[in-house]
Amino acid sequence: MEKYVNSYVIVTIFLVLGIVFPIFVLWLGSFLRPNKPTEEKKTTYESGNDPVGDSQIRFNVRYYLYALMFVIFDVETVFLYPWAVAYKQMGLFALVEMFIFAALLCIGLLYAWRKKVFKWNSI
Repeated sequence: MEKYVNSYVIVTIFLVLGIVFPIFVLWLGSFLRPNKPTEEKKTTYESGNDPVGDSQIRFNVRYYLYALMFVIFDVETVFLYPWAVAYKQMGLFALVEMFIFAALLCIGLLYAWRKKVFKWNSI
């Protein structure tokens, strides 16, 4: 029983340290850093040039769609790698499960293709 409670104590200590330490370090940094704001320091930096136009511009929604598609297929590779490493121990069941997973991803890819997510226009 003591070993069981000891595990919770260790997890609690790391949880408290994980929350308190970053807060303390950020507070200490804000306390110790020099703070001399000027108008030049507050301006937007554009590669050494004077800022031109508004800093709030609208991006095409396709940038975000491309990013989402990248994340989806990047996650696929994250799931495929451990499966490939441990395939011999898992057997036929794991093979069927991976085919189902890959089929669902292919369905998602076909759906995105039909919705013309991959078509890039300058609009």
